[in-house]
Amino acid sequence: MNSWAGIDEFVAVAQTRNFSLGAKRLACSASQISREISRLEDRLGQRLFYRTTRHVSLTEAGDRFLVACRRLLEERDEAISLIADQSEQLRGHLRLTCAVAYGERFIVPLVSRVMSENPGLSVEIFLTDEILDLVDKGIDLAIRFGKLSDSRLVATRITARTRLLCASPDYIERHGSPMSLEDLQRHACLRGVPETWTFNRDGRPYLHRPHGRFRCNSGYAALQAALSGLGLCRLPDFYVWPHLQRGELVELLPMHRPDDEGVWAVYPDRRHLPAKVKALVARLHVELSAASGA
Repeated sequence: MNSWAGIDEFVAVAQTRNFSLGAKRLACSASQISREISRLEDRLGQRLFYRTTRHVSLTEAGDRFLVACRRLLEERDEAISLIADQSEQLRGHLRLTCAVAYGERFIVPLVSRVMSENPGLSVEIFLTDEILDLVDKGIDLAIRFGKLSDSRLVATRITARTRLLCASPDYIERHGSPMSLEDLQRHACLRGVPETWTFNRDGRPYLHRPHGRFRCNSGYAALQAALSGLGLCRLPDFYVWPHLQRGELVELLPMHRPDDEGVWAVYPDRRHLPAKVKALVARLHVELSAASGA
């Protein structure tokens, strides 16, 4: 009996949540893929999928099995790539996660270009502001910011970002510019999720608790409010650079910018990092550093 039988089929359906799409990925028929998975379930003595006429979802056992199977397939592909000449083409399936705004602005366009250059590569992207457990979720790569705490993971710094305090010329004309950090107390601040804003004064962190009528957990919403003249925004540089260059926003208190924070490529600590992850991390470093000037 071939102990690998059904595993490729199982992973393809688990990743697409659809038998027809899984069959298309493996260039076989849906009936064939269904038979292989049924035989695999019989061998395991476990049901891997809940199936209805419209929906396919993983059982608890299937969810655990998927994590193990993806690791097996990656190690198999890595072993083959050590021997076979793949003409530097990236192959296989890659799962990555990133914060929503940064992912939409930078990561998704970059990954799309990489996929266009590598037809054998498929990518699944989870854009979320939650910190997902890479090991538990079977994710190959995450883009994260600032200080990292999970000792199970390996991190490579790919670029940096900073946060800028800005306001529109209209707001400044009506209310003036803050001349010191203490002046922020008399200005309308466009608040986001953080309870405090961090600045740098004499080489030490300075914390300001913003206040104002506007609060939203969306950086783009705070940006639009700032452009409308509602107050001061403090946002990562990639939100505001285009508007600073066009004169639609003005940076305030630049001498008190906080220290840059790292942008990291983070991945599970594996003995043999898959070639597709290595290549994407290198590409991220080159292109994101160029985009940010880091």
